[in-house]
Parts: sequence; C-alpha cells; structure tokens
Amino acid sequence: MKTHRPYVTIAVAVSLVFAPIGSRAEEVHEAADTAAAKNVFSADAQFLSRGEIRAGGLPEKEGEDDFAAFIMERTRLIVDYSRPYISARISAQHSGVWGQAGKGTLNLYETWVQLNARNGMFAKIGRQVLAYDNERIIGSDDWAMASASHDVGKFGYEGHGHKVHLLLGFNQNAENTDGGTYYAGGAQPYKSMQTLWYHYDVPRINLGASLLFMNLGTQDINSRVTHFQQFSGIYLLWKNQSWLAEGSYYRQFGRSEVNLPIEAWMASAKLQYKLNTQLSFNTGYDYLSGDEFYYVRGEGQAGLIRHKRMQGFSTLYGSHHQFYGAMDFFYLSAYADGFSPGLQNLFAGVDYSPVKKVNLSATYHYLATTIKLDDFNRTLGNEVEIEASYKFLPFATLSAGYTFMAGSATMKELKRSSDKGRLQWAWLTLSVNPRIFTTKW
Repeated sequence: MKTHRPYVTIAVAVSLVFAPIGSRAEEVHEAADTAAAKNVFSADAQFLSRGEIRAGGLPEKEGEDDFAAFIMERTRLIVDYSRPYISARISAQHSGVWGQAGKGTLNLYETWVQLNARNGMFAKIGRQVLAYDNERIIGSDDWAMASASHDVGKFGYEGHGHKVHLLLGFNQNAENTDGGTYYAGGAQPYKSMQTLWYHYDVPRINLGASLLFMNLGTQDINSRVTHFQQFSGIYLLWKNQSWLAEGSYYRQFGRSEVNLPIEAWMASAKLQYKLNTQLSFNTGYDYLSGDEFYYVRGEGQAGLIRHKRMQGFSTLYGSHHQFYGAMDFFYLSAYADGFSPGLQNLFAGVDYSPVKKVNLSATYHYLATTIKLDDFNRTLGNEVEIEASYKFLPFATLSAGYTFMAGSATMKELKRSSDKGRLQWAWLTLSVNPRIFTTKW
C-alpha cells in the first residue's frame, strides 16, 4: 500500500504555483541577490490583560453562588523579517489566568514564511492567522486569549481587483510511521481542510464580493473513519461616505463527525449609516438554521430524540464574539443536548466618538430560536451591551464594557442557566502594543 506524505503534496503545490513564472523568476531572484536588497527586521510585543465579573447564567449548584471574577492575560513577542520576494514571521504567545496552576499556556502562535512573485502570485507556508471577509466563518477570534491560527499552506494570486486563495491543511498528532493517521485531541479541530476563496472589488461602485468553498475532513471517534462536510457561500459589501451595507448567505452539507447528513444554512444582513465623523447607527439581522424536533428537557427530566440529519448551522472558525451577543451564549458554548435550535439575532446599535481617541457604543439584541419548540416560545431573551475605549497612547488602549441580559424561560431550559433570568457581565481591558525594535539595511 502506498503512503501519501503531506510534505510531498506541499512541495508539489509550491512547484505548481510558481511554475508559470519559469526562468524569468530565477533571473529576477538572481538580480535581487546581486543588487542592494532592502531588508527589514522588526520586533513587536503585545501585553493584554482583561478582568471579568459575571453574575448569572450557569446551572445552580447547592452551596455555590452563580458568580465569577478573574483576570486573564496574553503576551506575545512578534518578530518579522522581509526583503524582496520573501517575508517571514515568528510569534510566541503566552496566555492564562492570574494565579492559574501550571502557569498558563506557552506556544508558537504564528510561524510562517511567504514567497512572492512579481506577477502577484504567492505561497505562504506554516502556522498562520486566517481572516476572511467580516470574519464570520474564518477569523482570528482575537477576543479569545488563545486566539486562532491554522497550520496550512496558502497559495494564491492578488492583483487587478482579484484575490484568489487556496488553503490546504493536513493535521496529525505525531510523526507516526505506523498505526494509521487517526487524528484527535490535536491543536486543530479538523483532520484535513481544503478551502478556495475568491474576492473581487467591482470598479467605480465600491462593491466587494467574495465566494467561499470549504471541504473539511473530521474523524469519527468510534469508527475512526474520516467524514467530509462541505461549506459554500457568498459575502457582499458595499459602502460610500455615509452608508455601509453587507450581506451573506452560506450553506453547510456533507456528513458530520457522527456520520449524520448535514443540511444547514444561514443568512445575514447589516446596514450602517454614518451621520458625521462622530456619530453612526447600525442595524441588522442574522438567521441560523436549527435542528427539527429539538427536545427541551426540563430540570431533572430525561429524553432523547433520534435525529436523522443535522440542521443546526455551525459557524466553524469565525470570530464569534462580535456577532451573536457579547455574552457568547451561542456558538461558543454548546446547548444541553448537543444539537441546536438555531438562532435569530435582531440587533440595533449606535457608535459615538465625543472626542478624538474616545469611542462609545451601545447595542441591543433580540435573540430567539429559529425552530418552534414544544411547550416553550422561541424568545431567548433581550441583551443590552455598552462599551467604551480610550486610546491614551499611540500603542496603548483602555477599554471597558457592561452587558445585561434578561433571559426567558426558554433560555433557562436550553442553557441550564439559573432561574433568576437576569444575567450580568462586565470587563476591563488594557492592551499595550509597542514596537520594540526595527532596522533596515
């Protein structure tokens, strides 16, 4: 039996990407080596600390208060190097909670090298941050202290208003020489990934359009068989000096990790109006499909529905915190029974900058399920968010926020939250991002 090695695939892909350049690329690189090359080396740091206080929203336990307070931190050291036709980055990251046993987590957040051609083609190999469109499906998830990065090869072309990216990923726990290629509990949530993203900026009308197709391979923990699910969609963004409008539509299909067919979809729309340089308003609506016959178990009850398919839409690897309410009850934490009743998110907000470097915002969310529930209405609750930020130095920002949610009886049962129905959360963040060193030669 033949074995397929991922590094062979990557090598072939690199050669294919740069094959059209031919001998001209070799001449260009030789000329660049003999000429006075412009090298740039820089080192940056990030120091981020965030304290949080939360009350309500978790299952009640006898003798315990539904209250929490803690301080999290993230520290990064980022080293960048570039010269004509090549750039590279190494970023080390530590994240954790003050006083945490084990002293948190230390890892390499990014480590990649990118080769560029004069005709707009490039190849970027290694651990890297992926962020596409408004980051709803693939994003950095920077609110999370660990953030998100992927071990992939990115091959593409950018020029003349067109952008084409091909992402290829293959993950394994160790350098196994036998025992198959079963993957579980690793740094990435998927075994393999192939993604094609195309973006076009339409001239003269300020319209950007993106198409996305993704194929994900995940492994069944019981049979160790790899199941593949597909994901496709479109994202549109239009703006002028006063207005901004964006919309998206995505479908999810294929087979899940437990080998159930997937038939899920979502749609979203947002409209923003900028009154002047200080004041703007926004409103929008998100609809994410849910599973039919979703069963809501009451406290202490038992019950099971055998689903023939999965219809709850998964937001995959997006920056979830910025979309479905700041408390992150949805698409970061699972429902009590694993399946999803879907989500409707109707929101409206205002942003105000009273003085330079100070920003204030307030947002209201009405949250509901998309499917009809037996014995419960669809309303999950009403959430209000208030945020403020002050950039007191070019490299330092202080920000704070407060969120209040009036949860419904449906919310209590779905999320197993306390019966108080009043959920509160507040946070304070200091972010300092200094450039330590830079040089050119």
